[in-house]
Amino acid sequence: MNDRPQGIPTRLSITQINAIPSNQAVCAFFFLRSVVVLSILIFALPALAFDFAAPFADPLQTLPKITETGVLLPGDGKPVACPVSKDFSTPLALAEAVDLALCNNPQIKAAWASIKVQAGSVGEARAAYLPTLSGTVNFMRTHSAYPGSKVAATTTEGETIYGTLSWRLFDFGGREANRKSANNLLVAAITHHDAALQKTLADVIQAYFDAHTAKATLQAKEQSETIARSTLETAQRREARGAVARSDTLQATTALAKASLEKNRAIGAYQKALSMLVYTLGVSTQTHIILSDDLSEKEEMESKKLEQWLKIAAETHPAILSARAQLESSRQKITSTRSEGLPTVDFSASYYQNGYPGQGLSTTESQVSTIGISISFPFFDGFSRTYKIRGAEAQSEQRKAELQDTEHDTLMEVVKAYADTEASLQNLQASENLLNAAQESLNTSQRKYDKGAADILEILNTQSALSDAKQERIRSLAEWSSARLRLLANAGLLGREAVVRVR
Repeated sequence: MNDRPQGIPTRLSITQINAIPSNQAVCAFFFLRSVVVLSILIFALPALAFDFAAPFADPLQTLPKITETGVLLPGDGKPVACPVSKDFSTPLALAEAVDLALCNNPQIKAAWASIKVQAGSVGEARAAYLPTLSGTVNFMRTHSAYPGSKVAATTTEGETIYGTLSWRLFDFGGREANRKSANNLLVAAITHHDAALQKTLADVIQAYFDAHTAKATLQAKEQSETIARSTLETAQRREARGAVARSDTLQATTALAKASLEKNRAIGAYQKALSMLVYTLGVSTQTHIILSDDLSEKEEMESKKLEQWLKIAAETHPAILSARAQLESSRQKITSTRSEGLPTVDFSASYYQNGYPGQGLSTTESQVSTIGISISFPFFDGFSRTYKIRGAEAQSEQRKAELQDTEHDTLMEVVKAYADTEASLQNLQASENLLNAAQESLNTSQRKYDKGAADILEILNTQSALSDAKQERIRSLAEWSSARLRLLANAGLLGREAVVRVR
């Protein structure tokens, strides 16, 4: 603090600063000092904050461990390492497709970010138990002039310092309810991320085997076209020798045209299936995917009854767990809203140097300290809290209905996947028997036709039967592989290790 009268002429020297400077010198001095102080605040404090930020990155320990270790799928020993590199000049395996989809799916990325967002909310809820401390430093200069009066003008320079400590000591469960609500929402965010993983697994499995089925169907149609062309050539040779009538050649020509038409349709279906697979993987739409040539044969699977699968899904599926956590959070929110209308007890301590907030600089140096405990009674708020409570109760009812809807949808998917698995398992052996019989029948018909012991209709019928048998075999293999993996995913049990075992 420094009070100096103005208007006294002095002589400035080179080696010392005038003790009683002029108005211009005072302004310049005060401006330069302010610039220096602000420079320190702007440049020094961020540097200090950077040095001390690391130990306090998560002081209240709100981030779950999965944000550091990564998410483990059921049965896996380590998380998927993203990003995943894939050489698309080689055939795409199912495990590679799963890794690409898990790393590129935007819903999974959004769910992962929501975990961190909700961890911040948990930190806010925990911070409500701790005291808050704030401080303010003002550099001020007050100039007072009295025109027409003999009273000399005065200039006052100095700093005002304010500090306040506040700490809520007691409330009626509001902070605890908010903390539990935030914790439940964090659990909901984690399980929602797990549900997004399982959904992505189910989607990529469906798209992968749809593409395999489409490719295998195309190969079957190409073989049918090749057989039909061979039959036409045989019919033309026999017609040239006079062994058969012209009608046989015409029927063979019609069969070849039909086989070519079906092949062209199969090409379109295969390209569409590949496009859906590319979209599911989240890679560039210009990516050219090569699939392997065959599907895996029957692989044993642990036998469980439908009731067991439903029980597992109800207890472990992340979508159901997420809905339950949201319901519990909404119930805690009701308690938090009700507590807002109850008394609170707060402790406060303040320190004021050279003045109070919102006032000018004191002409005399002063230091004021206050300490106290305050009790707040919210007597009346225009019934707004009543409607907040009703809204919170209605939101809890909504979350309960959403839980029931999620359980219904999830268990229904389990029922459908279980039915598909049982049906596809029974179809495997039947499709294999059908393919063997159709192949043997075609071989017999071709030998008989070459010797003139069979007509063109018989060989065309056996060709069509073989084409259908191949398609059924391919469909049965794809349905079995897809259905059993989708059953695991819909029950919330599918991990990458289970996928790796499938080619």
